Amino acid sequence: MSDDKSLNANPSYEHLVHIKDHSEVALYELIPDVVWFFDLDKHGWWWGNSAAVKFWGLSHVDELINKDLSGDTQGAKDRTAQTFELAVQNGLTIDPWTTYPNGKPKTLYMRHRAVLLGPEKHRGIIAFINEEVNLGETPENLLLVEAMRYTSVAVTSFDYDGAPVVENPEATEAYKHIPRTNLPTGQSFFSARFVSPKEGEAILAQAIEHKGGEWTCHVNTAHGERIHNLDIRMTRHPLSGDFLLLMSEYDVTPLHKALEVAQNAQEELRKLAHYDAVTGIPSLRYLMDQEQRLMAYSSKQQLSLAILYIDLDGFKDVNDNCGHETGNRVLTQIAQRLSQASEGVGQAVRLGGDEFLIWLSDSKDRAIATDMAEKLLGLIHQPIEVSKCCQITVSASIGVAFHHSEQQSLDDIIQAADHAMYTIKHAGKCGVRVAPESV
Repeated sequence: MSDDKSLNANPSYEHLVHIKDHSEVALYELIPDVVWFFDLDKHGWWWGNSAAVKFWGLSHVDELINKDLSGDTQGAKDRTAQTFELAVQNGLTIDPWTTYPNGKPKTLYMRHRAVLLGPEKHRGIIAFINEEVNLGETPENLLLVEAMRYTSVAVTSFDYDGAPVVENPEATEAYKHIPRTNLPTGQSFFSARFVSPKEGEAILAQAIEHKGGEWTCHVNTAHGERIHNLDIRMTRHPLSGDFLLLMSEYDVTPLHKALEVAQNAQEELRKLAHYDAVTGIPSLRYLMDQEQRLMAYSSKQQLSLAILYIDLDGFKDVNDNCGHETGNRVLTQIAQRLSQASEGVGQAVRLGGDEFLIWLSDSKDRAIATDMAEKLLGLIHQPIEVSKCCQITVSASIGVAFHHSEQQSLDDIIQAADHAMYTIKHAGKCGVRVAPESV
């Protein structure tokens, strides 16, 4: 594919000035500032004026054009390509660059314009350097500029209107999909990066009012929606002295996802600990974790906390004759009936095996608990259809105990109900018994 075809495949370059040969740049010799043309597609200089040749310590422009750049890193090439794309969008870029004339680092502000070079229409940039804005050669300045350029943290400075002033390559890559001009009414480049532009405008206002701050927000990047931690500080433009907002963005999406996974795992563990795996209703562990609340509530409201201890009659025969899978179906059906019967007045839990428990915490009359126990006998005894041609019927023995003393624990009441239940078992099963110590 030729470069002309590449241009047609990138209509965003069609507005760029096309400089066909060196004869069209002769007037740049009249400019005292350093000016050179850089060809991105061959990664080398296309031309430079006398000031540029001198800047690089060379004696002729051909030496500049033929200068060997094979040792440049991929990072340097990416940085140049980023600058070209920014210049295509904005018309002009102004940002710090570190150059190495005579092998000695020099960091200065450079202006760049995007053009097309030669008959092949290579991507090119015109670099303009004014020595008066040289940032100096101190190691501290160089390190800070280089750190901002190559860090994986997106760093952008904004004016108070939310327009970008300078950004590092990471920020450019993250928000390359957002236009720099012709944004919807009420949006700035700052707010346009937020999933909620209104939230972005609010943060911009808060950052200006409070001279910075930190926020964690959902933003729309070129790689999709992410969660970024925003660290905004006040700074000054090194040339104009205008106040700016310097924003560093840290992608905390993996951390939030890990926390979400951990929370989901914690919830699953809680369910395993508090809910019965067979029937899906709460377990004894769930009930015991409610002890303090239940006892305090019962005492404060002067209600009779009642425990109904339920043991199925003949369930062992179901498991022995029909198998554990059928037994589990029976248990699940019974659990559903108990839960529905106690809804609004208490809670059903499975203790294990064929034993269940219901606590009633809103009983103003003890007769409510005994009436509930009698009602449950009928519900449990209703046939359970385990297949189209098979129904199973079980009965139950139910012991009832009440909270009647401040010295009682929940376990004491459960044990009393358990003893009452066994009284029914030994007396012939299928009945209700109130613990005598609770009467």
